[in-house]
Amino acid sequence: MVNTVLKSMQILDALSAGQTLGASELARALDLPKSSVFAILETLASRKVVEKNAQSGKYHLGIKLIELGNCAQAGLDLCRIAAPLLQGLNLRFDETVHLTVLDDDEVLYIDCIESKRRLRTYSVIGVRAPLYCTSVGKAILAFRSDAEIGRIVERKGLAPFTAHTISTKERLLAEVARIRAEGYAIDDMEHEEHLRCVGAPIFDAHGEAFASISLSGPAERNTPARIREMAPVVVAAALEISRRLGWRERGEAAAPDMDKR
Repeated sequence: MVNTVLKSMQILDALSAGQTLGASELARALDLPKSSVFAILETLASRKVVEKNAQSGKYHLGIKLIELGNCAQAGLDLCRIAAPLLQGLNLRFDETVHLTVLDDDEVLYIDCIESKRRLRTYSVIGVRAPLYCTSVGKAILAFRSDAEIGRIVERKGLAPFTAHTISTKERLLAEVARIRAEGYAIDDMEHEEHLRCVGAPIFDAHGEAFASISLSGPAERNTPARIREMAPVVVAAALEISRRLGWRERGEAAAPDMDKR
């Protein structure tokens, strides 16, 4: 257990009653050194987890916690709403199904139903992965503007994971153009050797692609022909999750208008 994190949680718990407390008061209440409490409070304040009253010098809970709470609630709602659709995909194809969300220009795996086959993809809940070389990542990335994709590439780079990884911005932009047209993304052994996946974006009520789902398995079983068979079913499941989250399709379009981004 990390001692500083534990102390931080004790401080937040002490402030959770709605009180405004100073470093000395918190130190006495928690039986902690004042210097440690002050250092933690200032660090938390720098990220708006707590806020300091300029006149009294005392602290209260900050607006960042509201943002984090909303994100946590959204994640729980997404998992609950997506669950029956994920189960349907798993039962139909007996391949591993993943649910991910966009977080800091990466995908974070938040739910998984594993295949029952001996040779299968295993759960990676809590793991992060790049956008540019995973089907779940590319499915989200494609519904960002080309300018934003360029900025993400500058920040994150295009490090090769396998011989199949897309390694230039030009190739990536060509790939996302195909994804926008077809509605789904493929990881053709780009992130891991011998693994082939098909993913589709999930849109929120504002039309933002913020999450995605995928079916994944060994490339020898998930041939290009089988990927094409699975793709429309994955897209349909992702769109149904989007609708249940409040997204409404515009005409026949399966994605927001990129020109308005």
